[in-house]
Amino acid sequence: MIDIVKTSPYLDQKMGTAGLRKKTSIAMQKNYFENFMQSIFNTIPELSKKSFLVGGDGRYYNAIAIQKIIKIAAANGVKKLYVGKDGLVSTPASSHILLKNHLDGSFVLSASHNPGGIDGDFGIKYANASGGQCQPSESAAIFEQTKTITEYKIVDCPDFDLSEIGTFKCNQTEIEVIDPYVDYIQLMQSIFDFNSIKKLLTSGFRFVFDAMNGVTGPYAKKIFEEILGAPKGTVLNGKPLEDFGGLHPDPNLIYAKSLVDLMYSDKAPDFAAANDGDGDRNMILGKQFFVCPSDCLAILTNNYKLIPAYKNGIFGVAKSAATSLAVKHVAEALKIGYYEVPTGWKYFIHLMDTNRITFCGEESFGTGASYIREKDGIWATLFWLSIIAKTHKSIKEIAVTHWQQYGRNYYLRNDYEAIPQDIADKLMADLEQKLPALTGKTLKGYTISKAHPLIYNDPVDNTSTKNGLIIHFTNGSRIVYRLSGTGTIGATLRVYIERYVTDKLLEDPQTMLKDLEEVSRIIADIPARTNKEKPDIIT
Repeated sequence: MIDIVKTSPYLDQKMGTAGLRKKTSIAMQKNYFENFMQSIFNTIPELSKKSFLVGGDGRYYNAIAIQKIIKIAAANGVKKLYVGKDGLVSTPASSHILLKNHLDGSFVLSASHNPGGIDGDFGIKYANASGGQCQPSESAAIFEQTKTITEYKIVDCPDFDLSEIGTFKCNQTEIEVIDPYVDYIQLMQSIFDFNSIKKLLTSGFRFVFDAMNGVTGPYAKKIFEEILGAPKGTVLNGKPLEDFGGLHPDPNLIYAKSLVDLMYSDKAPDFAAANDGDGDRNMILGKQFFVCPSDCLAILTNNYKLIPAYKNGIFGVAKSAATSLAVKHVAEALKIGYYEVPTGWKYFIHLMDTNRITFCGEESFGTGASYIREKDGIWATLFWLSIIAKTHKSIKEIAVTHWQQYGRNYYLRNDYEAIPQDIADKLMADLEQKLPALTGKTLKGYTISKAHPLIYNDPVDNTSTKNGLIIHFTNGSRIVYRLSGTGTIGATLRVYIERYVTDKLLEDPQTMLKDLEEVSRIIADIPARTNKEKPDIIT
C-alpha cells in the first residue's frame, strides 16, 4: 500500500556540487530524508521508465536510508533499482555500474571523507545518467522542491533483505540486489597488466593498503589479496564500519597518522596507499616519503604509456586551479591537451565527454580517468603499482626522477576551518576588491605579477565565476584562495601555496614555503579576520 505522508518543507536541504551533506543527527530528523528523496523524484520525468543504482559506504544510518529509498522509489513508480549487496557500493564502482548498464542515475549514501557515526556526517551523492555529479540546474530544481514540499509517497511494507544476491518486487518496482564488486574488478583488469602487478606483489615486495574502515576494504581484499596474490593482511582496516572504527576516513597526513607513522618507521614496507570512506580519494606513500597529490597527477600522466589501456595515447589532462602546475610541465613536454578548471568534478566530466582529456585530478587527494566519471583511489593505487613493476624503482626514486626532468612545484594547502560563513564571505569579497592594486607589490621578496578571480568558460555550461582568487608571482610561484563546501560546520578557507624550483629538489616543503605562507596571511589579512594565527590543518 502507498502512503501519502503530509510533511513540512525544510529550508536547509540545499544541495552542494554533488548532493546533500549534513550532520547525521540532522538527516535523521522526522521526514527530513524522505523530503529530500521525494524532492529528487519530483524533478525526474517518466519515472516508470527509469532505473537507478543504490548503495553506500556503510556509514551510520545508511542501512535505514537505503530501505527508505527503496520504498519511496517504489511509491513513485520507479521502473527498477539496482542495490549493492549489503547496501555497499564505492563511488568509483557506482559510476562504472551506472555507465555499463545505461542507468538513469545513482544514489550513493556517503559523506565521502567526513567522519561517520551518529555524531558524524551523512550524505547522498546523486549522479545522473552521465555517471557523474548532477548539474547545477538539477541541484537548483531539487532545492526549490525542498522549499515547498508538502507530502511524500512511501510504500508501507517490511524492510527488504539485502544480504543475498537476488531480485524481488516492491509495488511495481523491480529490486535487484547485485554484486557491487565484480564489474569494477573486471574493469580494473581491462585497464592494467595484472600479471605484471602480481609478479611484483609475490616477489617479496612489501605493500599495505589502508581502507580506513570504508567501503573499499572488500574491493581491496578481492583485488590485492585474492587476485594479485598479496599476503593476507595487506589490506588494513578492511571492514566497512558505521563509524569507521573511530577513524576520520580522509587519507591525508593528519587523519591517516598510523599509516604515515608506519611508513616513516624502521618497519616501513616498500609502498602504501590509503582510500577515503567512499573510495574516490587516495594517498600514496613510500618509505619515509609522501607523494603530494599534485605530483601524483603529474607522475601518472608522465607514465601513461606503461598502462595497457593508454599505451596508444591519451587525449589530454586537466587539473583544478587549486592543484599545482606540476602536470602542466608534463602536458607541454608530451604535447597533449592541458586544462585548468574550477574545483568540482563536473568540469572534468564535461572535458571527458568532449574527448578533450583522459586523465584529471585535484589536490584534495583525487585522481581519475575517463573510464568513469569520478575519481578513483584503487585505480590510482594500481597505476602506481604498475609503474613500480615496470620501472623497478621505489616511490621516492620515481618522484625524484620526475623532478630532475621537470623541476619541482613545492606545494602546501592551509585549511582554516569552521569560520563563520559571513566572516569568510566578507574576507573573500574584500580580497577580490583589492586584487587589482596588488600587481607589482613585493612581500618578503615575492613580487606579484598578476592577481585575478578564476573565471572559467566551460565547454558545456556557461561561464563559471566565484571559483576562487589567484595570486601569481614573477618567479612562477602562486597562491590560490577559495572557500570549501565539504564541511558541515561554518566555512573552510583553503589557501594553496606553491613555489617552482629546478634545484633544491629534496628540501622540506614547509621550510621552502615558510615565507610564502606568511605572505598568504598578510595579503588576505587572515589572522585579524578569523582570529587564527595559523591554519588548523596543513597538508
